[in-house]
Formats: sequence, C-alpha cells, structure tokens
Amino acid sequence: MKITKISPVTGKDTTMDLPITQDQLTSWAAGVLIQDAMPNLTPDQREFLMTGCTPGDWNVLFGPG
Repeated sequence: MKITKISPVTGKDTTMDLPITQDQLTSWAAGVLIQDAMPNLTPDQREFLMTGCTPGDWNVLFGPG
C-alpha cells in the first residue's frame, strides 16, 4: 500500500510502498500497538507511518548512526 507523508523535518512529501493491509491499518487506528498490528514492518517503516520521518530525516536531526 502506498503511503505518502509530509516530513516534519524537511517539509517534503515522501511516498513509501509498505507491505500492509487495510485490516492492519484499521487495527492500528483502533488502538492496537503498531508493532503488534504490523509486525512485518521494519522499525524505520513503522516510524515513517507514525510520524512521516524517514531514516534520512533522523540523520539530519542526529547525524549518521
């Protein structure tokens, strides 16, 4: 599913094609923890879905890890 978010760091639109279903999104929206609703996503993918931040945004904020 293609998800587009606006980065709170850069203000740019970013689209990711995430391997999630509408049922997973609905579960998360209903209050299931994102890591439980979407265990197949990486932490970076979950962060993007929750906040719009990409790994590149984290590098801008905190430097390369």
